[in-house]
Amino acid sequence: MKAKAVFLDRDGVLNVDVDYLYRIEDLHWITEAPQALAYLADLGYKLFVVTNQSGIARGYYTVADMQRLHTYMQQELRKYGAQIEKFYYCPHHKEGKVAEYAVECACRKPKPGMLLKAMEEYAIDKEQSFLIGDSKRDIEAAQAAGIQGYLFSGGSLLQFVHNIIKG
Repeated sequence: MKAKAVFLDRDGVLNVDVDYLYRIEDLHWITEAPQALAYLADLGYKLFVVTNQSGIARGYYTVADMQRLHTYMQQELRKYGAQIEKFYYCPHHKEGKVAEYAVECACRKPKPGMLLKAMEEYAIDKEQSFLIGDSKRDIEAAQAAGIQGYLFSGGSLLQFVHNIIKG
């Protein structure tokens, strides 16, 4: 049986968007984000983060720095009864300073690469799945992957999710 999933952009949806977030001390959750993820988990959704991380290509931080932050986020979310199934990230940017990441890729949103990879790896039911993002490129990636995208513009993520589910 295929799983239903919610794909979440990270910066601006789960946490307050600060330029090139990688330090734990700079992490501030969006209002009721952990509670929103716990609610979705209770409804049986698998949760995935899909995030462009051009700061890696630009040399501002490393993959290991980002992974430390994601590990911390996961620990905090578990306190609420939520768990991210997997963090998908795109470290690429064609104008980056780190050669191995300074490439054109298929995963940088608005391209759907991260979503398609998750759908393949986890047998996701597109009809029952959706994405929450805070930019046009997030919604374009969702559409390109064949799922519904919802544009979050701030406030309580829990209330936003309630509105989607009640739809």
